[in-house]
Amino acid sequence: MLVDSHCHLNFPEFTENINAVRQLMQDSQVSHALCVSVTLDKFPEVLGLAEQYDNFYASVGVHPDYENIDEPSVDLLCRLAQHPKVVAIGETGLDYFRLSGDLEWQRNRFRTHIRAAILVGKPLIIHTRNAANDTLRIMQEEGAHQAGGVMHCFTESLEMAKAAIEMGFYISFSGIVTFKNAAQLKEVAQKIPLDKILVETDSPYLAPVPFRGKTNQPAYVKYVAQEIADLRGISLEAVMQATTQNFFNLFKYARIS
Repeated sequence: MLVDSHCHLNFPEFTENINAVRQLMQDSQVSHALCVSVTLDKFPEVLGLAEQYDNFYASVGVHPDYENIDEPSVDLLCRLAQHPKVVAIGETGLDYFRLSGDLEWQRNRFRTHIRAAILVGKPLIIHTRNAANDTLRIMQEEGAHQAGGVMHCFTESLEMAKAAIEMGFYISFSGIVTFKNAAQLKEVAQKIPLDKILVETDSPYLAPVPFRGKTNQPAYVKYVAQEIADLRGISLEAVMQATTQNFFNLFKYARIS
């Protein structure tokens, strides 16, 4: 079986067809999915999915792309993370690709999430884009290794992957690893330890080949796993087994149902 370690099933693309999405998951041997929060006002939707379906889990956090919104506090994140179906803090991190100017608010938000994760003992889901040095620096300054977590939808260098792994983090690959122009990312997928790899869709975004450009969904995580298997010269079954075990090793509050 496989686990989609990062998706956004509360987004409008899935409002009317969640049953079909779940059926295709089952048909594709995708047993569980982690529904990830990006803003606190939509967190009840994310949590609602996890409460309704035994094989869905939730995270709580605010994505770095959302500017000029109410900032989450450590206390609020900790309180919301007490729910038993909330298995992680995030998605959080830094993104210097979409936003520019004085982004200290983004860095402060990232620190808030790390501090909350350490306090509640739940792992971080970290988004980083064009911000590798600051991401690693803040992780080190805030002691992110105490919480651990995953570098989600990883697109950075092998060196950054190794630095994150040294801090106890996993590296998660999305459909991007199937793209022809993703040579650097394919190298990362080949060279890092298998016991540090997760797979995800980031649904509804980043559909893998052969669905590129279409709405992504958790069932398609199998194509990500197959690409990693091909790159490493191992069986799909080996990647399925390893990444599923890795998921439950990291997200210790997730229960296999």
